[in-house]
Amino acid sequence: MNEGRLIFTQVSDMIHREQFDRCISQYPMPRSSRGMSGRDQFLAMLFAQLTFRESLRDIEACLRESPHRYGMGIRGNVTRTNLAYANSHRDWRVYEALAHVLIRKARRLYAGDPNGLDIDEIVYAVDASTVDLCLSMFPWAHFRTTKAAIKLHTQIDLTGSIPVFISLTEGAVHDVNFLDGMYFEAGSIYVFDRGYLDFARLFRLAEAGAFFVIRSKTNTRFTVSRSHAVDTSTGLRCDQRIRLCTARGKRSYPETLRRIGYFDAETKKRLTFLTNHFWLPALVVAAIYKNRWKIELFFKWIKQNLRIKAFYGTSENAVYTQIWTAICTYLMVACLNKTLRIDESLSRIMQILSVNVFQKATLAELLTENKSEGSEYRNRNQLTFNWS
Repeated sequence: MNEGRLIFTQVSDMIHREQFDRCISQYPMPRSSRGMSGRDQFLAMLFAQLTFRESLRDIEACLRESPHRYGMGIRGNVTRTNLAYANSHRDWRVYEALAHVLIRKARRLYAGDPNGLDIDEIVYAVDASTVDLCLSMFPWAHFRTTKAAIKLHTQIDLTGSIPVFISLTEGAVHDVNFLDGMYFEAGSIYVFDRGYLDFARLFRLAEAGAFFVIRSKTNTRFTVSRSHAVDTSTGLRCDQRIRLCTARGKRSYPETLRRIGYFDAETKKRLTFLTNHFWLPALVVAAIYKNRWKIELFFKWIKQNLRIKAFYGTSENAVYTQIWTAICTYLMVACLNKTLRIDESLSRIMQILSVNVFQKATLAELLTENKSEGSEYRNRNQLTFNWS
């Protein structure tokens, strides 16, 4: 990367123009926004995510008369009207396709990282997070009688916490429906919370050659066919081979399951897991489920560091466009961290980028100079006050 180029431009270079053009060509806009191309729209939304802009007026004020706009790669006229029209009318699936391009790139970069488990299988965590909306402003996002919301259904690779598959739906859609659209990789392990306990769907996963680890519900009825001895000092309480005993359960999952009981000394909770993996040690199964917390951290990170709880438009297309550009931003920052080998937290990188987008320096120098040695980030232009 050449010195003298804007930090923002070096971030946006994570996406090749040819890749972006292919995404645009897949979903052409019926009527183009005058003076604003698809690339202009994305760069404006990327700027809004990196610098946490509050509104379309805020974006326009920062970019319309900025002397850096051309250096950022923006060639069109960034106005509230143009950006609002583009967000409402340019198909949000353009940015979904762009996110999948970045997902493939990020997974290649993080492929060699450890997942915290001493196993060879790829482990995926699946969960959903709700984004609350105002019913009067977003009536299309049906959730409850007095509330609107959308759900971010996500599957992440625990190696690097990279999202693999994401689906946006209305808040009323149950979490377990996400399994119907998933592709299950043979030999991989999928970790679920008990909200995804649907034995018919889990059996389809098992038939695909994949494995699952899921929390059991207290009302699950079963018979024990074999019980293995466990060391209770490790937290284990049982390791059993079971079969579902109700008529519906037998139809939904006719095969044998493994049931593991575990007492978590930290939370003082007793957890029960069901799995179709019979060869892993019971403690490893418990550790796999414990690592599921990484997907919770992913949801927490994007809600704290990106603009997905307040929206620039009220239409479904505008909301989905903003969320997908936020996901693209997360993936670009994750790719930067690995490409430049900074070994820094993504939150720290976002902090540094947010106040330096118009700086002219190389990303490697900027992030290395600001590499944290303590818990706080200090701006290099900030004066130091000495007490006497």
